[in-house]
Amino acid sequence: MNSDPGPGRVLSGLDPEQRTAVTAPAVPVCILAGAGTGKTRAITSRIAYRVLSGEIAARHVLAVTFTARAAAEMRARLGALNVGGVQARTFHAAALRQVRYFAPRLLGGREMPELLDSKVRLVTLAAGRVGVRTDRAAARDLAGEIEWAKSSMVEPSEYAVAAAKALRETPHEPAKVAEVYAGYEQIKRGNGVIDFEDVLRAAIWGIEEHPDVAEQVRAQYRHFVVDEYQDVNPLQQRLLDAWLGERDDLTVVGDASQTIYSFTGATSAYLVDFARRCRDAVVVRLVRDYRSTPQVVGLANTVIKQARGAEARLRLELVGQRDPGPEPDVRIFTDEPAEAAAVAARCAELIAAGTPAAEIAVLFRTNAQSEAYEKALAEAAVPYVVQGAERFFERAEIRQAMVALRSAVRSTPGETPLTEAVTAGLAAVGWTPDQPPPGGAARERWEALAALVQLAEEFGAQPVLVPVGEAAVSERPVPLADFCAELQRRAAAQHVPTVAGVTLASLHSAKGLEWDAVFLVGLADGTLPTTYARTAEQLEEERRLLYVGVTRARQWLWLSYGAARSPGGRARRPCRFLPQLDRSGGGAGGAQRGGPGAGRPGERRRGQPVSCRVCGTTLLAGVDRKLGRCATCPSDLDEELLDRLRAWRSRVSGEQRVPAYVVFTDATLLAIAERRPGSDAELLAIAGIGPRKLGLYGPSVHALVGGAAVDDLDWQKSSESDPENGLPPASQEA
Repeated sequence: MNSDPGPGRVLSGLDPEQRTAVTAPAVPVCILAGAGTGKTRAITSRIAYRVLSGEIAARHVLAVTFTARAAAEMRARLGALNVGGVQARTFHAAALRQVRYFAPRLLGGREMPELLDSKVRLVTLAAGRVGVRTDRAAARDLAGEIEWAKSSMVEPSEYAVAAAKALRETPHEPAKVAEVYAGYEQIKRGNGVIDFEDVLRAAIWGIEEHPDVAEQVRAQYRHFVVDEYQDVNPLQQRLLDAWLGERDDLTVVGDASQTIYSFTGATSAYLVDFARRCRDAVVVRLVRDYRSTPQVVGLANTVIKQARGAEARLRLELVGQRDPGPEPDVRIFTDEPAEAAAVAARCAELIAAGTPAAEIAVLFRTNAQSEAYEKALAEAAVPYVVQGAERFFERAEIRQAMVALRSAVRSTPGETPLTEAVTAGLAAVGWTPDQPPPGGAARERWEALAALVQLAEEFGAQPVLVPVGEAAVSERPVPLADFCAELQRRAAAQHVPTVAGVTLASLHSAKGLEWDAVFLVGLADGTLPTTYARTAEQLEEERRLLYVGVTRARQWLWLSYGAARSPGGRARRPCRFLPQLDRSGGGAGGAQRGGPGAGRPGERRRGQPVSCRVCGTTLLAGVDRKLGRCATCPSDLDEELLDRLRAWRSRVSGEQRVPAYVVFTDATLLAIAERRPGSDAELLAIAGIGPRKLGLYGPSVHALVGGAAVDDLDWQKSSESDPENGLPPASQEA
């Protein structure tokens, strides 16, 4: 044991990269710290080393984090290193302390205004004044937009343009949101209250506009440390710049690959550009992963190595430091209920084998996915806790929906199909089966109610048999009353109090946490990445979200998805970010796992893996496989060739009197125009083109690729090549 009371004790046990970060001189320092690489240890050790060596005084240090839990952990670690007096706070807590202290001076002797704990009530009032109808979910979405705007330093008059530039999916027309924003600010001022963003703005104003305040603040705080720097927003950066003034004693730590809060206004741009903005900056990369097994680390590296965009410039390739562990368990199930049941069974096995329930987590993309796992765990008698959200049947919209469905029982004819009856009953709470509304909270409410419809589809799959004679029976739909009773049973089962249990959490709320065993579930395209991720930047954030999920696991990692959402439902594709899923074979019990099977019953056979011709990753989506590249990889499309191919297809389909897609789909034409096949073999390599279509259209396609005009082709041969129009449907082998 090292008994050195000085800085030498701090350096004991650090790896070479951590030691470099800790002992770096008093210049701007950027620590790029991958998941599990000991970033908190590095920054607390840096503070302690500088204090114990006499370089700085603890009272002059301000360490800023994003959660009170992280700030408390930092203070505890500094205390263990015998360093007291360092201020470790969140941005808001640090700003609030300063504004309260200087309020009499800044406000002419008046005390600081009351701080709002929520914007929702005032936003609802503001919306009503401008004619925007809102429920609680819509008000939360409007409040979220106002928070984004204020964090991005966007005023109400600038909102519409800024939202369009940022490609915001606004809960109402941007002009209307701007009106609500302006009304909210007016009501807030009239009530003499401020919100959390106002606290930061007041702290900035106090420093930038009052030299005496600036002098006092900067005399107190001379050395700054910022944790999770990839999550800083423009308002927080402005405050940090105000604190610093002309000084540069700043240490930041972050991981661009864990940038997952862009929708709130957070941006990794300050981390990405740190070395350019700060002259003489020292950049240290921490890549030794002490959290996860090499197997988990390897999968994490595989997920993130295909990343594109600005954040990818700072991508870290982690190196696992723990002993080898089990390979990640990758499974495909017939549907989500089967997936949830298998997850619950595996959790029970882990607990029986000695893994504490509190060291197990089930992580999903959206909170609406939790119900299936709450039910499955309750039925398996596995205790659980829901983190960052209410339990499914405790949600206000679900409680309201259950009341509405019970009220609809008497007015619903007995022959009404259950799903139809539930959909009609949910109309009373404003739910329709159309596209979900814009806005995060409103969409989450819609998805939770849609989960009830999905439950109705599952519960009503087996009709009730009614005797009609001595030996005959007839089928009738499951009554709505029976479904209401089932909901009551499930709600009661999920209300069993627990002290500690398996954690159910969204991927966003799992950030910064870790468990021995992690189940990443629902990994289907459309869920992860979500269908609402449309731009390249949004898709990359979804990839990073999966990366965050993978890196939460210490020892055991399970990845799965249901091929259908409900039994007998429409097939879905696996998450495009996980090429391992494409290599899964068939298995028993509705699951498919491992490598290629050996002809077992129910096995799902797949073709040979297709790799992206640009980056080399395995392609899963049909369109990507056809194009031969990832959707996010650059295209080398020949637009002039595509125009000629479309004109040719239109003429061929007209002469053969078949739909254009029967000749070639749009995706096939796009693939030809990108890949420009120069031989029959290269043409056959494009998914959707088989020997039959090669014989029918190969010569014409080769001629068009070679530069021929549509009118120069041998149309007599093309139009008579299939006199009976016996082309296969687009869904069949070509």
